[in-house]
Amino acid sequence: MLPALEGTRVAVIGGDARELVLVEELVKSGAQVNVAGLPAGEIKGVCHFSAAGDCLGGIKALILPVPGIDENGRVYSAFAEKSPVLTDEVMAEVPPGALVFTGVARPLLSRMVSRRGLRLIELMKLNEVAILNSIPSAEGAIQMAMEMLPVTIHGITAYVLGFGRTGMTLARLLGAMGARTRVVARKPEHLARIFEMNLIPVPLQHMADCLGEAEVIFNTIPALVLTREVLMKLSPGTVIIDIASAPGGTDFRAAESLGIKACLAPGLPGKVAPKTAGRILARVISRIIAEETAGG
Repeated sequence: MLPALEGTRVAVIGGDARELVLVEELVKSGAQVNVAGLPAGEIKGVCHFSAAGDCLGGIKALILPVPGIDENGRVYSAFAEKSPVLTDEVMAEVPPGALVFTGVARPLLSRMVSRRGLRLIELMKLNEVAILNSIPSAEGAIQMAMEMLPVTIHGITAYVLGFGRTGMTLARLLGAMGARTRVVARKPEHLARIFEMNLIPVPLQHMADCLGEAEVIFNTIPALVLTREVLMKLSPGTVIIDIASAPGGTDFRAAESLGIKACLAPGLPGKVAPKTAGRILARVISRIIAEETAGG
């Protein structure tokens, strides 16, 4: 159940299937939704605009896609033939004090928001979003592994590198599926928690000496940890699913030269479960807007 946003005007520019679900959920909550660069024609109560700047008047919040904008201001728009572009002139149409949502902001967007006195909210940096997104991320990573492996997850020797929010969910799910799950972590408290979960903790400094037994490796560490030197210790047929932020934590060129199947797969929630991912965005964004509106 989303908070009531009756009469609150918001703009959604660009996006993919996640944003279509988000728009639908916002309309259900009573919000007045302006859209540009997104084919939400079948959703009743949505106002469509051909130009991004035309949909910004009087809004309380501007919602940009999770990938945000590139260095030239182009908004990620999976469905648009021509992506909307945000400039300082376009952003000048946003009322001062409005909220600007995106996944992770690049420097250009941060500067635009700062110059206009707007409030930037990077959703992927919120624990609430990251924890909820870890569910489709973990399921999607395991789905990819099942498609690439000739054996079941049950009984396989699986390594999870990193014990952040996604790593924890992934490790728990693998353990529940019957995988012999080893989890690589750096902090002593994380190693203790892994042990408490009845999984096998592996200190990061000992990782290279242990990976030779791995049949599948899931990397969540956004740093180069699977170097050529480490990859040379892997057994033939090892599969690597790297779900860390691009460029990932794997030397993919080295993996290819060594005949190791390695796949970079960031942004899994929007790819494998867009409806769930869209509902997660709707839940968090509507709550924040409702709190800010009540506070104002």
